[in-house]
Amino acid sequence: MTLQPERSSFRDRTEVIFGFGIIMLVLWLPQREQLIMGPLALAATVTVILWRRPTRDELGLGWRGFVGAIWIMPAAVALTVASIVVARGIGTFHALYNPDFAHVGGYVLWTVYQQILLQDYFMPRLTRMLTSDGAIATAAVLFAVAHLPNLPLTLVTLVWGAVSCMLFRRYHNIYALGLAQGLLGLCFAVCVPDALHHHMHVGLGYWHYHP
Repeated sequence: MTLQPERSSFRDRTEVIFGFGIIMLVLWLPQREQLIMGPLALAATVTVILWRRPTRDELGLGWRGFVGAIWIMPAAVALTVASIVVARGIGTFHALYNPDFAHVGGYVLWTVYQQILLQDYFMPRLTRMLTSDGAIATAAVLFAVAHLPNLPLTLVTLVWGAVSCMLFRRYHNIYALGLAQGLLGLCFAVCVPDALHHHMHVGLGYWHYHP
């Protein structure tokens, strides 16, 4: 049964507000409460994504567009290398905070999930509500706002949010974007002083940072 346009638009707006609201709530909770609410928020957003029964290709989790998107990872590697060279030259390069495999692997999985949220949760609903370019701009702003009050991260995620949405529109592949974001995020962490990005913390965690 197809929803009427008015009902569909109301549902899309409600789901966008719900999804963004629950994300912001978790980000601004104390760490102990985050450990409880975080998994619930993840389960809630994934449930909303899967409720309409999208295919793996529709979600960007199939092989559709994978070959065309392969260049994204080498491009991210090249940008990472160039950034490290510049950071070394100006003296801002430093070791990664907590560089063990579990921490790095967990961060990359987190960036893949962020791309799933951005491309599979927000973008389809915003695209039905707005023009394609308007949806990309709005999604990028929401993505950036979620990184406040970390201003360096907010600025770079505003750009990356827009770029990743345009790339997903072209290639429709989450894997390349999630891995590229993970690599670029780690690059940002070691090239920008901790005093500016506070170990990449956002929300309440940004203010609880201790050098």
